Amino acid sequence: MDSVQQVNYDFKDRSFLPIIKKDAQRMGTAAGLPAKRLAEMEIVLSEIATNLLKHAGSGEIIVRVYNDSVVSGIEIMGIDNGPGIADPGKMMEDGMSTTGTLGHGLGAIRRLSDQFQLYTLPGWGTVLLARIFQSPPVAGTRPPRWGIYPIVVPKPGETYCGDMCVWKSNPYFIKVLMADGLGHGILAQQASEKAAEAFQKSTFNTPHQILMEIHQHVKNTRGLVATIAVYDLTNKVWLFCGVGNISTRLHDAISSKTYLPYNGIVGVNIPRVLESQTVPAEPGRHLIMCSDGISSRWDASKHIGAFRCDPSVLAAAIYKDFARHSDDTSVTVVKVS
Repeated sequence: MDSVQQVNYDFKDRSFLPIIKKDAQRMGTAAGLPAKRLAEMEIVLSEIATNLLKHAGSGEIIVRVYNDSVVSGIEIMGIDNGPGIADPGKMMEDGMSTTGTLGHGLGAIRRLSDQFQLYTLPGWGTVLLARIFQSPPVAGTRPPRWGIYPIVVPKPGETYCGDMCVWKSNPYFIKVLMADGLGHGILAQQASEKAAEAFQKSTFNTPHQILMEIHQHVKNTRGLVATIAVYDLTNKVWLFCGVGNISTRLHDAISSKTYLPYNGIVGVNIPRVLESQTVPAEPGRHLIMCSDGISSRWDASKHIGAFRCDPSVLAAAIYKDFARHSDDTSVTVVKVS
């Protein structure tokens, strides 16, 4: 089973950078990055932080352990509300600067990263994505058939996070749980952790049956809301079942369809009978799931360009526009080719 390990920082002052570097070094070491890659990761992190301060005055940095079926390492995202970049390609040329510096920032980030993307709109701001792997992917390696790209962060000022996204797979099914423990803090986190335990142990392949097992397993907690999505790799269909206010949509660049959950609280009170919704998969459509830390009116349609980017960039764009910053927050994008 995979889950999310990530930390986020509201970056307003360069004096905070050593703390971010220390946390990133700890995560990078745990992810198996060798010393050379750790040093390059530190340079990338410094350049991202410098760009946030110079061009936007402040921003947010999110660092997480990244794993797929091909590579593993560290993912770093910089998110800002600055003026945006009118000509991203030109700005990545060494020596190009709008602030009178040497102009090595974006070029250095791109060179030292195994994967690098920049999404920016004039007047909106910028999302920068950099990944540093244990070792570069072998040339000619086919990209993974599917991927899960989460942002999960605690309420500002909190250490514990009641939101959780976990997943597991086998040759026939991809199974994803998004859980949101009631309230916030350690008790909310414990509720979601208990749900993740039940999810891991369940042998069912239909979301409603998995959810019923979770309901029984978490009755000694304060409860949670949760949605489970299962992708049937053989029949190419999605199955959904949720209880509570997790927003679930299948979304492409121009349209989306919402799948409504049941009312209730998992572990406290759910309907006697749950059924899974079955939806044929469509090419180009991503599954996007959001907790109530994201406004219920979230809309990705203005970010047509983000659908051509890495799904982490799309998740970051939704987070940037619609995070309430008053609760634990999660956005997860699932892409199946």
